[in-house]
Amino acid sequence: MNTLTYLLYLLITGAVTIRAGWLFYYHGRLYILRLLHGDEALTNFINKALLTGYYLLNLGHLALTLRSWPAIHTVPQMIGYIAFRSGGIFLLLGVIHFLNMGAIYLIGLRKQTISST
Repeated sequence: MNTLTYLLYLLITGAVTIRAGWLFYYHGRLYILRLLHGDEALTNFINKALLTGYYLLNLGHLALTLRSWPAIHTVPQMIGYIAFRSGGIFLLLGVIHFLNMGAIYLIGLRKQTISST
């Protein structure tokens, strides 16, 4: 039962993580470009670095969480554990996204301050 639980967990959370990362990368570029006042080279660098870090952190966390799972014997236990662990991953994704956007906002403010002097 544990193997099935692992596979379902990795399939669900892996798919959501990869899809969300791609959406952040694709749609976030315009946001980053605006915050950095049209600096395309810096925007592309930051956007690619964010995507790479996002995937490494989240997919690594997915793999590491498998290590601490107890033995699962029933279907309700399997569903509950997948829901609990997936919810934790999704919460982590949201927190990381907002921290990244805050950091990019601060970089944009700093770049604007340096450009105006």
